[in-house]
Amino acid sequence: MTPETLKPTKPISRLRREFINRAFAITCASVAILAAGVLLVLIVSIAIDGARYLSWTFLTENAHYLPDQSGFFNAVVGSLWICVICALTALPIGIGAAIYLNEFAPRSRFTRFIQLNISNLAGVPSVVYGLIGLAVFVSFFNIFNSSSPVYATPTSPNSIFYLGLPFGRSVLAGGLTLSLVVLPVVIIATQEALRAVPNSLREGSLALGSTRWQTVRRMILPAALPGIMTGSILSLSRAIGETAPILVVGASLYYTAIPANLLDSYSAMPVQIYAWAGDTNPEFHMLAASGIVVLLTVLLTFNAVAIFIRAKFQRPLS
Repeated sequence: MTPETLKPTKPISRLRREFINRAFAITCASVAILAAGVLLVLIVSIAIDGARYLSWTFLTENAHYLPDQSGFFNAVVGSLWICVICALTALPIGIGAAIYLNEFAPRSRFTRFIQLNISNLAGVPSVVYGLIGLAVFVSFFNIFNSSSPVYATPTSPNSIFYLGLPFGRSVLAGGLTLSLVVLPVVIIATQEALRAVPNSLREGSLALGSTRWQTVRRMILPAALPGIMTGSILSLSRAIGETAPILVVGASLYYTAIPANLLDSYSAMPVQIYAWAGDTNPEFHMLAASGIVVLLTVLLTFNAVAIFIRAKFQRPLS
């Protein structure tokens, strides 16, 4: 090392540092204002286009081939169906897997391999999950070699729990496919909430004679519950807005009825918006704008509930 390399660098003057800090702050604020402004313009323009059809009738009537008689109710109910199915399958499995990986699984190469794959799956495009759902849930890998389902329950077709194999292009297949989409996100969000709990709570509980499961159930889960609930709600809000996977597994573009059972056909809010936006009649474009306003309202409500839960139940952990 030569003496030239050991020479101290010339310190930056105070005025120059202040100028750089101020310029960086102004740049960040300008970018944030620009992004918010563009978003506001888009929302206002959509609200103006959809104001004509946005009414109580629009929310209570089913889709129709005439714009003046068309509504959004069947799409809202279809989204509710797939959201409930997604929550009932993805949340228990995802939260349970996260608890096992974070609290019980040994630190080994296999565990690190599983964790790496979960992180990779969270970034996979949702249409890939649609293809997986098409092969697994819609056709069951074509093991029955028939388009007609083999009914697995003795319930009548009028029952809400009417079930058969394979599931076909039904609301049940759509909900299970969306559960694959959000499952990695639920696992990662739950793990982050569990890692935020101080180790002192674990060590103190174990030192008092509690078992590992008692420590998790009585100490770790109550402390991590706000983060788990927040991540779960945000995951479900993502599921409601997904279009590609449920289109692949058979969501109908022009289904004008409400699903009567788990194997019935269905539509969903993003699918109905997609169908209206692609219609040649400009009146349907206004209907699509009204549907976008409803969908944005639902998503913002989910996000607001997640923020409220985090602010209401989060306690300082020390």
